[in-house]
Amino acid sequence: MTNYARSEREQLADLLTSTGPDAPTLCEGWTTRDLAAHLVVRERRPDSALGILVKPLAGLGERIRLARAALPYPELIGQLRRPPVWSPISNPLVDPLANTMEMFIHHEDVRRGAGGWQPRALDRGLETTLHRNLKLIIRGSLRRLGIGADVEATGFPPIRVGGEPRVRITGDVGELAVFFFGRQRAARVAIEGGPELAERLRTARLGV
Repeated sequence: MTNYARSEREQLADLLTSTGPDAPTLCEGWTTRDLAAHLVVRERRPDSALGILVKPLAGLGERIRLARAALPYPELIGQLRRPPVWSPISNPLVDPLANTMEMFIHHEDVRRGAGGWQPRALDRGLETTLHRNLKLIIRGSLRRLGIGADVEATGFPPIRVGGEPRVRITGDVGELAVFFFGRQRAARVAIEGGPELAERLRTARLGV
């Protein structure tokens, strides 16, 4: 069985190496170095997330990330390629569940950051994994916005959420993943319905 978290990680690391540390990404204000540091800290410094729960520690995660970003770039990418086996989110037991979508989205953040990109042709197994992971994200995002929708990924059963007002959102699985993880302007999806609802969707803070 293919470990798509691992394959996306390797492709992302290769891309980060080829683009260098100063390339733009879809993460506002972050270069490729910043993004790589975020991923490494996420796996190696779980204490960096304390600021989310404890307000006085709100700056801790960013200080840790900036310190990691100061490492030589090849060393930083090397750490991304080889996550520690003790990591609560990257050990072999949880890696596919915790990291497939994470690595896919950040891979696309780098691919699409400088423009001139085209959607990738994704392996059916990867599409199936992404679609399964997307269901909760889609339902949670649309319910939070109070928008009903039929979300139709090419080749998969539609995901129906809520009642009226209603829109229809269609696209390939990878494009819907990019869209519902808050990169709406960089995603090739179609929205059929009222223009005001469509604009709300394209400008809302989606994702987790």
